[in-house]
Amino acid sequence: MRILGIDYGRVRIGVAISDPDGIIASPLPVCLRTDIGSDVDYIVELVRANDIERIVIGLPLNMDGSAGEMVDEVAVFADRLRERVQIPVVTFDERLTTAEAERVLIQANLSRKKRKGVRDSLAAVLILQGYLDQLRARD
Repeated sequence: MRILGIDYGRVRIGVAISDPDGIIASPLPVCLRTDIGSDVDYIVELVRANDIERIVIGLPLNMDGSAGEMVDEVAVFADRLRERVQIPVVTFDERLTTAEAERVLIQANLSRKKRKGVRDSLAAVLILQGYLDQLRARD
């Protein structure tokens, strides 16, 4: 089952896709945000083109588990996707994924400019990989 992972941000949407067996997450190109309608259209096209069976969107919770400032925006985006696709759209706790992505990129000695373009894709990979690992742990 192919799953699409999303790191939803105000400027960019990081996207990742699982392999057909649902084991490994790989990055897809970042989507530069325009408006919610176009952003949803972009994700819907990815779903159709890649036979996606589920969408996982990172839920930006605070460290104490309370709702972060982007939770409402993510909820609206998730609802708009649910209106357009006939597959499950779920959220997954993304605490620390952006920070972890930044740490990995710093360790890779990428410049600040290069990190900016890659961070969102890597965050989407981390969200999706965490979700895939959790699914396998349940089985």
